[in-house]
Amino acid sequence: MTYRTTLAALLAATALPVAAAAQEHDHHTPTPAPAPSDHQRHGDHGAANTPKPSAQIASGTALLPSAEGGQHGGLHANAGDWMLMAHGYAWGAVTSQGGPRGDDMAFVQSMGMVTASRPLSDSARIELRGMFSLDPLMGKRGYPNLFAAGETANGRALVDRQHPHDLFMELAARVEVDVADGTTAFLYGGPVGEPALGPPAFMHRRSARYQTMSPIAHHWFDSTHITYGVVTAGVRTRAFQLEASAFKGREPDEERWGFDPIKLDSWSLRATFTPSPNWTMQVSHGRLESPEALHGGNDEARTTASVHYARGGLSAMLAWSAKNRIPGDTLSAWVAEANWDVDARHGLFGRAELVRNDELFPDHSHPLHDQPFRVARFEGGYAYRIPLADTVTLALGGSVATYAKPDALDPYYGKSPVSGTAFAKLTLGD
Repeated sequence: MTYRTTLAALLAATALPVAAAAQEHDHHTPTPAPAPSDHQRHGDHGAANTPKPSAQIASGTALLPSAEGGQHGGLHANAGDWMLMAHGYAWGAVTSQGGPRGDDMAFVQSMGMVTASRPLSDSARIELRGMFSLDPLMGKRGYPNLFAAGETANGRALVDRQHPHDLFMELAARVEVDVADGTTAFLYGGPVGEPALGPPAFMHRRSARYQTMSPIAHHWFDSTHITYGVVTAGVRTRAFQLEASAFKGREPDEERWGFDPIKLDSWSLRATFTPSPNWTMQVSHGRLESPEALHGGNDEARTTASVHYARGGLSAMLAWSAKNRIPGDTLSAWVAEANWDVDARHGLFGRAELVRNDELFPDHSHPLHDQPFRVARFEGGYAYRIPLADTVTLALGGSVATYAKPDALDPYYGKSPVSGTAFAKLTLGD
């Protein structure tokens, strides 16, 4: 498959669901009730001049369309002036990754988030966040994921596998102040958090709601979503958010149960446009100091752009990223993904990716070491939801993935590898 053909498929993967959802929304699905604002979701009592809810906070300070809804449902309680909220999931999966370099594994992913928020005055609010995962229980090598690469286990590069998340995914606070009619200024940060770089992390995107496997482009878009040391300052209006971060550029080490040393050695800038509750668009750029342990002292300049759309039961994203190793090559990646809740029970989802990866052969003696290859993955699946309580849902489903790659990789990956995954996802909140 040629590069142009693959890129066209990526664009179609987003365009077709959007068109289908528009038809479905107009003819079959009633208009949903307006989604609560991000301040309401995070327990803010709000002020009259708080920006209208065109967007909601997804991960870190990143925004998604407010029309997605359900971003942070779960358990709610009040303790004096504090509003408390908890949500999360436990996700059991069995995967068979095809080809000679594939593997089979049963594993469990998990994430839990708690927040506490309260007003500081008529125009100021504070929110405390904690996010945790028991993914380290699956072991340092994580789970098999064909053509994924990044980070290490037992001192060796992880290739065709996805590393587990750290126990501490976020320990941060956000303070925001209304500074003018429809305008707020905010400060976010803590020992563990996410800087203003890239789209919202994949596990917080509704477009990836039932994607059991992480994107193979994870280290182009999401690798900074767990950062040991981050401070972000920004301004938000009804249509724009502008922000800047100082953070630690090195990815988390392979000791997933503890804290890494905290530094502020890297920076990023991000601008987000939210023209309506259905759309968010972001561009961002960052300079990361020595992000990958096995690339010595190479710094990285990373640039990303993404568009998110939500309407009715559809959520979709198209994103691009380029990481320029300094010194070194520039490697690009595309991701298109969509989730369509056909009705209250049935869901369809898909993801298409195109990455230029030079980490598939980490052995320095291998003849293909450091050679970049353009690889595509196409994955689609189905989920069936079973409500167990007002805020608890069990989803059962599965997906199938196929790949496009250069012929030079056939001796190592096989000519036409196919991967399959089945899952059961228990969710507290939507």
